[in-house]
Amino acid sequence: MVEQRRLGASGLNVSAIALGGWLNRTEGEALKVARAALDAGVTLFDTADVYGAGRAESVLGMALKDVRRESVVVSTKVFARVGPGANDRGLSRKHIVEACTSSLARLDCDYIDLYQAHRFDPDVPLRETLGAFDDLVRQGKVLYVGVSEWTPPQVASALKMADEMGFDRIVSNQLQYSAVWRACEAELTPLASREGLGTLAWSPLAQGVLSGKYANQTTAPADSRLGGPFAHRIPQELLDTQIQNAVRSLASVAADSGATVAQLCLAWALSRPTVSSVIIGASNAEQVIENVGACSIQWADGAIDAVDRALSQFAVTSGTRVPSEPDDYRMPDV
Repeated sequence: MVEQRRLGASGLNVSAIALGGWLNRTEGEALKVARAALDAGVTLFDTADVYGAGRAESVLGMALKDVRRESVVVSTKVFARVGPGANDRGLSRKHIVEACTSSLARLDCDYIDLYQAHRFDPDVPLRETLGAFDDLVRQGKVLYVGVSEWTPPQVASALKMADEMGFDRIVSNQLQYSAVWRACEAELTPLASREGLGTLAWSPLAQGVLSGKYANQTTAPADSRLGGPFAHRIPQELLDTQIQNAVRSLASVAADSGATVAQLCLAWALSRPTVSSVIIGASNAEQVIENVGACSIQWADGAIDAVDRALSQFAVTSGTRVPSEPDDYRMPDV
């Protein structure tokens, strides 16, 4: 079964492996994947109102319909444009409250366990944003508040204001983190450690690069996440022959523990300071079962350190390529 960890210094327990849902598959396939995750012991399900133009939340609601609500942690996000109006995006009080109401309806539940600001909104006073989230917490519609891809100064400002105003504090920061994308380690990881924030790592396998799925390919297939709508998010340099050779070199290390390279790289991410959970994206139930297996493997001595030795020279350690607004999650077929 999947290990349970505290989300930062909060009292919330989350599964070390979380299932992300941006609905890059049919609804039927998505339901099968979600149910496989439930059967494997995953309790944290992460989505956003913009994924699939709202359909991802609806499918998650269907997947959890017969599940005891208290046994799972539902996480979603607000910020990106969800309609044509001037107030249909951002972190204004109006949009946060209206978006929360819509998300609750699609998820078919009474409250959201973790409600996250998908990006920082420089056009809205931070006090207004934090106050709106705090109101939702006090109303019982939201239990915990987090952010996604906020910079160290933005996170620090939010924590300082929450302490000064008596607002509910953010408990997590969801960000891109893998053995080849380590930009958070310079400032965000130390800040999270000092302030008790849990890190939710998305793309822990660098959109599949660290699973070896692109072996011997210099360009990613158009129907893959790396070659499709996410092409601008992950450097195409990750398909460099040297990096692929480094990933392949980990096969024997993983095999010594009876594991796959993907499981080894997930274990590396889970070993990092402040990481509470890694968010996987799976196309089928088999991938879910493989990824969840990373939690139960008894790793040979030095196995996880071998990931550092093989990949650290290729890692992105500063900057970001995450766009200011995640509108590209609104898939073209919706």
